[in-house]
Amino acid sequence: MVSRHPVLVLSICIVLEPALGIFTLATPQSLAPYLPTPQPVVERMLELAQVTAQDVVYDLGCGDGRIVITAAKKYGAHAVGVDIDPERIRESAAKAKAAGVEKLVTFMLQDARKVDLSPATVVTLYLLSSANAALRPILTGQLKPGARIVSHAFDMGDWQPLKTEHVASDGGFSRTLYLWIADGKVRP
Repeated sequence: MVSRHPVLVLSICIVLEPALGIFTLATPQSLAPYLPTPQPVVERMLELAQVTAQDVVYDLGCGDGRIVITAAKKYGAHAVGVDIDPERIRESAAKAKAAGVEKLVTFMLQDARKVDLSPATVVTLYLLSSANAALRPILTGQLKPGARIVSHAFDMGDWQPLKTEHVASDGGFSRTLYLWIADGKVRP
């Protein structure tokens, strides 16, 4: 007689960023592991998007809030950070208060696949390719023509970016940035 025991299989992604000394896990419900974007890359992402004080910047998977806080502090933009991790949201809010930009920023504990993106004029991403692909119809369906999307490291499949840049960052690593402009066409 063969005994059958139920086996729970948990699919996880392990990411090791040696330059930052960070070890993180991505669970199936998350869009990416927590891995902070280096500050020089944050700066270039916002420059590439040509952020101004008139913009509303959404950062999906905002982590510690550095993109949101930089958009508010450097450009005076209103910015919204979205993350599913309550610890990251608490950390982001504390950092925004310490930076003196808490009146310009909002942090939402929410699944990025369910957030209303229609107010955004700029969306930043540092998510996995599969997450970008899942978000693509949401982004292209909700963003107004002219809205800018900047992704760190991962593209959006067959939707060709308007611009691709390589940016040097900490430890001599080269980071790839992608820029798209919403054109009103929904892309599945």
